[in-house]
Amino acid sequence: QVLLVESGGGLVQAGGSLRLSCAASTRTLRNYYMGWFRQASGKEREFVGAFSWTAGNTYYADSVKGRFTISKVNAQKTVYLQMNSLQPEDTAVYYCAAKIGSYHYHRRDEYAYWGQGTQVTVSS
Repeated sequence: QVLLVESGGGLVQAGGSLRLSCAASTRTLRNYYMGWFRQASGKEREFVGAFSWTAGNTYYADSVKGRFTISKVNAQKTVYLQMNSLQPEDTAVYYCAAKIGSYHYHRRDEYAYWGQGTQVTVSS
């Protein structure tokens, strides 16, 4: 069982930045992947990025490469999503998720645990 809590969303102007956090409540995150997904109004939930606690690797969707960065604080079991150069098309509810580790980090249906989501709105 993994409980996830996201925070850090808000309203920013195009070109601005936000940092989202995802705090995990579990005994250990070893062998887990932490994923970030987003869902814009009227669209399907899509992969944004992921972090492997075991390997320390990060992965990003092409749409956010170079703009978004995932980092973590081990002691706090927290993963961050730093979002820079935000554009209106980034507007969505952002979710963090967790799954037992595998290389299928980009697949939504692989993740068993989800946070409540945090709204990110980017104005033009």
